[in-house]
Amino acid sequence: DSRGPEEGLPTLTVTTILEDPYVMVRSAELEGYCIDLLKALAAMLRFSYRVKVVGDGQYGAVSARGNWTGMIGEILRQEADIAVAPLTVTSAREEVVSFTTPFLQTGIGILLRKDTVSQEMSFFHFLAPFSKETWTGLLFAYVLTCFCLFLVARLSPCEWNEPKNEENHFTFLNSLWFGAGALALQGVTPRPKAVSVRAVAAVWWLFTIALLAAYIANFTALLSSGSEQLPIQTFEDLVKQRKLEFGTLDGSSTFYFFKNSKNPIHQMIYEYMDKRRDHVLVKTYQEAVERVMESNYAFIGESISQDLAAARHCNLIRAPEVIGARGFGIATAQASQWTKKLSIAVLKLRESGDLDYLRNKWWETSCLHKSRDRWSPLQPQALGGLFLTLAIGLALGVIAAVAELLNKSRRAAGHVKKSCCSIFMEEICARLRIKENTRPSQET
Repeated sequence: DSRGPEEGLPTLTVTTILEDPYVMVRSAELEGYCIDLLKALAAMLRFSYRVKVVGDGQYGAVSARGNWTGMIGEILRQEADIAVAPLTVTSAREEVVSFTTPFLQTGIGILLRKDTVSQEMSFFHFLAPFSKETWTGLLFAYVLTCFCLFLVARLSPCEWNEPKNEENHFTFLNSLWFGAGALALQGVTPRPKAVSVRAVAAVWWLFTIALLAAYIANFTALLSSGSEQLPIQTFEDLVKQRKLEFGTLDGSSTFYFFKNSKNPIHQMIYEYMDKRRDHVLVKTYQEAVERVMESNYAFIGESISQDLAAARHCNLIRAPEVIGARGFGIATAQASQWTKKLSIAVLKLRESGDLDYLRNKWWETSCLHKSRDRWSPLQPQALGGLFLTLAIGLALGVIAAVAELLNKSRRAAGHVKKSCCSIFMEEICARLRIKENTRPSQET
């Protein structure tokens, strides 16, 4: 593929690699993201070009003999002037060639087939709408509320007027039953009479109504999503499982990223791929996608290319974690006059929105519209205000109960000629069943 030389314009030999959607053959011509990018650069910088596909089908790595392969090798051997392709900028490549400003940002992700990672519905699937932290907070709120009901019902004289002669219906077990009934939106006995006890009950009812609404909404979203969360969310999950084999492109920057990484998980991934390199490493990206679709295989590679594969093939999905942020750049020979010119042109295309237009043009597929939003369990932060409201209501209920008891103690103190404080303490001890240290009284 070439752009015919014009009078007075320099002609550049451009090396590239066949990879969808960057460079593809359609009707004996090349098209794709990189071809459109090359046309825009040529129009901006006014040069002609001739495009050739790299001979060995490689991106560029150091061979066993110490020579560079792929597009990097062709630039070093002066077989090409520039490389316009999904070529990752790495320190090793930067030592032998020069790169422009990246025209695409990407990272390293995991491409999976949906049916190889889907789990059967758990026996406790009904617990999935809330996270473990949320369930723990709910249990703590339930026990604390029931304890406050029990405490306030004992302290309030409007609920329990004569501790020595009356039975308090709000025992701790009854309080637990009252709280559980509210969680199920069922009216249960005993029924509160005092304002303080009713305040605690009312705030708990408000809490349970909002909580049940959140649970039902999230559970409905979970059921409509059709599947649980992926069991493989991170690279650590990939290492721990034994069902899937995993690998990457042989000689790619992704392979050397894991080789050079000091992260223990990354080292385990590299050792696995290195020991089984003849079996798990693939030669081309198309081979990787086909292997993921046809076998129990997970492909580790550029996340932006995996997003396209997941969009084109609706039975594929990319795991959420992306590591090793990196970019695709245009490679030129060192000290080339075109490096800075191309970098400035790429920046202008980004500022004008042309790069975003090209990304949307070549990544748009029907699967993107069919895909559903990822579902996730409800975290405690989403219900923070609800828990705070419950805490304030419980505190107000306890304060109201103490105020009611103080009011009764003040009236009783006027009749028996004792201090209000002593009457209050006697009431507290009687209601909480605390034995006082009494001394034998002396008769006058």
